[in-house]
Amino acid sequence: MNTTAQENEVKIVRSQFGLLRVRRFAPFFWTQFLGAFNDNVFKNALIILIAYKGGHAIQMDSNILINLSAGLFILPFFLFSATAGQLSDKYEKALMIRRIKFMEIVIMGAAAVAFAADSMIALMAILFFMGAQSAFFGPVKYSIIPQHLAPDELVGGNAMVGMGTFVSILLGTITGGVLVQIENGALWIGLTVCAIALAGYSASLFIPKAPALAQRITIRINPFTQTWKTIGYARRIHSVFLSVLGISWFWFLGSAYLTQIPNFTRFILKSGESVVTLLLTMFSIGIGVGSLLCEKLSGKKVELGLVPLGSLGLSLFGIDLFLAYDPPEVASLMDISGFMGTPGSLRVLCDLVLIGIFGGFYIVPLNAFVQLRTEPEYRARVISANNILNALFMVLSTGAGVLLLGFVKLSIPQFFLIIAIGNILVAVYIYSVVPEFTMRFLIWMLTHTLYRVRHEGLSHVPDEGAALLVCNHVSYVDGLIIAGALRRPVRFVVFEPIYRMPVLNFIFRTGGAIPITSEKTNPGTYRHALDAIDRALADGEAVCLFPEGKLTSDGEIDRFRPGLESILRRRPVPVIPMALRGLWGSFFSHRGGPAMTRRPARFWSEVTIACGSPVPPAQATAEGLRETVAVLRGNYP
Repeated sequence: MNTTAQENEVKIVRSQFGLLRVRRFAPFFWTQFLGAFNDNVFKNALIILIAYKGGHAIQMDSNILINLSAGLFILPFFLFSATAGQLSDKYEKALMIRRIKFMEIVIMGAAAVAFAADSMIALMAILFFMGAQSAFFGPVKYSIIPQHLAPDELVGGNAMVGMGTFVSILLGTITGGVLVQIENGALWIGLTVCAIALAGYSASLFIPKAPALAQRITIRINPFTQTWKTIGYARRIHSVFLSVLGISWFWFLGSAYLTQIPNFTRFILKSGESVVTLLLTMFSIGIGVGSLLCEKLSGKKVELGLVPLGSLGLSLFGIDLFLAYDPPEVASLMDISGFMGTPGSLRVLCDLVLIGIFGGFYIVPLNAFVQLRTEPEYRARVISANNILNALFMVLSTGAGVLLLGFVKLSIPQFFLIIAIGNILVAVYIYSVVPEFTMRFLIWMLTHTLYRVRHEGLSHVPDEGAALLVCNHVSYVDGLIIAGALRRPVRFVVFEPIYRMPVLNFIFRTGGAIPITSEKTNPGTYRHALDAIDRALADGEAVCLFPEGKLTSDGEIDRFRPGLESILRRRPVPVIPMALRGLWGSFFSHRGGPAMTRRPARFWSEVTIACGSPVPPAQATAEGLRETVAVLRGNYP
């Protein structure tokens, strides 16, 4: 790609929608979009056939039959994902995608024959092969994204894929639902899935090459031993593995909702196929909206603080879905107009949209985090491990549906209540084991409710490698504001009395902050802090220091203490000067008296973080850095 083209692409991708106009993303997007669309045309047509006709074609309860069909689709993910991950790491990914899409054409050709023959057993068998094709596509789909996108495009790219996936579910739901009801519907479904498969293969021909990153690996096809080994790749980084478990739990919930909606509509809402389509449409719109909002809410970085927010919404509106609707007494199944005329119908639709929105907040940051934190040479295998565990959790979801609905005979609303309460228990466990999620959530809430944070020059902060950040000290939340703005983790050096404050102490401990006092006050704590700073810099971490050593009492920048120079003598690293504007006068500053002793006077006020160019360690002095920070701050304390 020449320089002019690169410059044009940089201009285009300032927003996530701009990615649809660049070759390194657009053909891939449409390939995966059409694949998901095709899956859902077929699956939703089949599920509606099962819900309303399948019990007569195969002598089995429709609740059990629907859950069995869901299990057939996801079982191949468990069986073939380990092999798929190895292949995706070993071979060039664009070629892999084209071969997988060719297999889709073959499978959909067989599906067209099965629809024409009206063979329910054959259609359910083809569902298994569709799942196998999707299992091979999953690892290459998510591992190719980081190879074609820059780090600050990663959240937007994943948001577009998430949105596209669920818009395709929406369109596939509508298309499958409409085709199954028209005259000669089976024939039209067969022709449609074949045409979409051909279009997807055509789009894949334009995907740019993504070189293989682990060509020397030996392919092992034993699904049992290799599955365990593949999961071991995900376990290498604890935070990645827990994120994978979080993603898998999301698919447990999503599978439960999507699988039960047809019978929920028929037996609880007393409505027909058109209302099934309406409900799935609202759910898919919610996921799409939530996914697209992630880039804006996260500031184009991977923001784990959105994950607890997503959990909260999933549980709250899942519980409300249980409470939302009392089945009416009707002589026949209602259409959309009849359903919308019943009490609680709008509440059901709102609950499904909001479950989708908060689901988007939950899943997009986790997917981006796994891609970002995983080593490139085994990224596809980690994504395969993710798919294996997703499949396991979806099988468990199917089993839970069969057990609780088919044998225990719970109602579907009661089933929704149980999984919403289960989500609360899972969230409490994960966020207690990994408090980083809660810490990031508290930081995100602070920086998106009390303040509007603006950024200048954050690109000066390197994405990796040791760096010392120095900033003026205005309020008790300076570190939280900075942590919420930066794309990489930062270790903060914090005055010990501030470090010990309630709530802040939890955030600082979780974030690995380093407490410090003056050498005169406590020589041991001071020396321990300097040693901890040196170890962090030696390990390639970023450390943020407030060299004034205390909060400003008059809004002006005090002298920078010489400990800064001692740190640089021990460990010469680049220094990034930073300045905070707009926090003086806030509830957490000392303006008008001690901080936090008066009522907050303002909310949603604008705060700016300004970063200057890196200063070489040999040129960095306490006084020189103070002058640089003062220039960055200007006349806006």
